[in-house]
Amino acid sequence: MRRSMPFLLTACALAAPVHAQTFSADRIRADVAFLADDLLEGRDAGTRGYDLAARWVAAEFEALGLKPGTASGWYQRVPFVLAKDIPGSPSTITINGRKLISGQDVIVAPSPLYTNLTESAEAVFVGYGLEDSRYNLDDYRGLDVRGKVVVALYGSPGDVPSEIAATLNDRKSDIAVAKGAIGMVTIATPAILARYPWAKIQESTSKPRLRWIQADGKPHIENSRLRLGGLINPAAATELFKGTQTSWEELAKQIGDKAARPRGFALPGKIGFERKSQLDRMSSPNVIGVLPGSDPALSKEVVMLTAHLDHDGIVEPKNGDRVMNGAMDNAAGIATMLEAARAFVESGKRPKRSVMFVALTAEEDGLLGSEYLAEYPTLAGHRTVANVNLDMPILTYDFQDVIAFGAEHSTVGKSVANAISAIGVKSSPDPIPEEGLFTRSDHYSFVKKGVPSVMLSTGYAGPGKAAAENFLAKHYHAVSDDLRQPFNWNAAAKFARVNYLIARELADAPEAPRWYAGDFFGEKFAKGAPKAAR
Repeated sequence: MRRSMPFLLTACALAAPVHAQTFSADRIRADVAFLADDLLEGRDAGTRGYDLAARWVAAEFEALGLKPGTASGWYQRVPFVLAKDIPGSPSTITINGRKLISGQDVIVAPSPLYTNLTESAEAVFVGYGLEDSRYNLDDYRGLDVRGKVVVALYGSPGDVPSEIAATLNDRKSDIAVAKGAIGMVTIATPAILARYPWAKIQESTSKPRLRWIQADGKPHIENSRLRLGGLINPAAATELFKGTQTSWEELAKQIGDKAARPRGFALPGKIGFERKSQLDRMSSPNVIGVLPGSDPALSKEVVMLTAHLDHDGIVEPKNGDRVMNGAMDNAAGIATMLEAARAFVESGKRPKRSVMFVALTAEEDGLLGSEYLAEYPTLAGHRTVANVNLDMPILTYDFQDVIAFGAEHSTVGKSVANAISAIGVKSSPDPIPEEGLFTRSDHYSFVKKGVPSVMLSTGYAGPGKAAAENFLAKHYHAVSDDLRQPFNWNAAAKFARVNYLIARELADAPEAPRWYAGDFFGEKFAKGAPKAAR
């Protein structure tokens, strides 16, 4: 009801003279309160709670006068296969004759392709399992892994820049398949366990696994030839390296050196795998609204604002609370995006480029909704030229700066700085590059399609660092991410204004954003595209 007036006045507003936009703290508070209410049951993709949230976002888009973003309406239905463990029949990994049950010292994820597989294979340790001459990575040198299982350390050497390391890690399975491997076992290293204890990893991997279904009807699984595999902890690694030329204890000490490049070697005996899964089918929608551009040529170019609508649903009770409300992560991002959309409509001036607003599904399951949209664009004859992603802005303080994660890779970063300079907010560099956040949210699905992108969040200036660290320590992916947090709703309104200004800058710029010449991501994912000089 509250958004019905702009719907009725849209035609007039778009034809009217430009006037100052208002960004309402009360409106954002109401939007977050609805999305984070227990009624929506944590908005897990494929559930009733998520579907209610999606219907609400579609109604908001319609009330604002946006156009449906697909040929069939507001929803891009994403088909999924859901792979689950079979109760009472766990998957296992057998090492040196010792059967290890998934969920204890090893984790074998359910698979949508291999629902009942029993197989053993020889294994080869391959260090980090990476190849890149720029960083002296040649982990398969002298090793024959054809028809075997490769055993690789989690992550990469510590002297490789984190964002590049994250992209190299994405290629581990590609390399293994190219070398002829049929499986991969990953070892959780002391470095990763210091950040994510094994108990936390067990908890996060206990959920059923979603995969989107391709147009050919098959689940989308990169390198499906790797049919054997799992994640193991140091206790299992100790057993695996028993009697080899290098014990796990010696190897763990070796990789304490960030520059270490441990050499691989064949492991004795075979590793056995039992993989058991049961499958269900489901779907969950991306919700897409479009404000068509006004320029006859530039309107075929799309500036995309994205925010994920899903969160983690219902969990085991913690202090009597079972709902993962996801107020900051990411009801706040959705509310911000809606307020930016409203500002475009109420400005009275249509952007030159088309602007697409997308509430994405299944981000928490591995960026799946954005992967599907990147693979299957919904606007025929249009090209996405920039993506600004809004994921978990910390809105508990009056921020003085924003962080555009990935800004240094393309001219989108320059547009961010230009857009916000006039309102006393600055753009700051990534304060935690070791976390590799540029590769960990929905914008990265579009980066991999060659689209210059950033993820926008509130900054670390003033009280920002303490606020971010407090949220991550106490509320991130916890039942306490709800309205009991001390939201600063005026700061939320300011963040919406920032996002509007950035999107407006990108939509009206004479030239579409470009990757910088020589940039790692631009060269990897947009090799033939025009580049900008730094």
